[in-house]
Amino acid sequence: GLANVTMRHDIEGATNMSEAYPHLVIDNLTSKVGARVATILKHLFPVPKPDSKRVVSLVNRADLLSFRHHVYAKEKADVHLYEVGPRFDLRLYQIKLGTIDQEEVENEWVLRPYMNTASKRRAL
Repeated sequence: GLANVTMRHDIEGATNMSEAYPHLVIDNLTSKVGARVATILKHLFPVPKPDSKRVVSLVNRADLLSFRHHVYAKEKADVHLYEVGPRFDLRLYQIKLGTIDQEEVENEWVLRPYMNTASKRRAL
């Protein structure tokens, strides 16, 4: 599910957003499920050009994926990062094996929050 949603126009000082394809920064998705999620998210975005100044970061902290959208600018030796939004947190609850068109699909992974060890386990 989605949490902590802040739309682009609600961020103070948000700069204009480029229409170039963004570079992806994916951090802390190290488990098997995390690697699978990283692959799925990587294929949602087209391949950017090397000179693109747009960055989308997906950072995993305690099984909560934080989505942040930035634009950077280089000024001589300095690099400035400007948030352009939107920003939100994602909690993964299931991965289905197949496409959206298919009705009968197999669950590849499902969140099980009511197991005895659920509070100790980290999926991503």
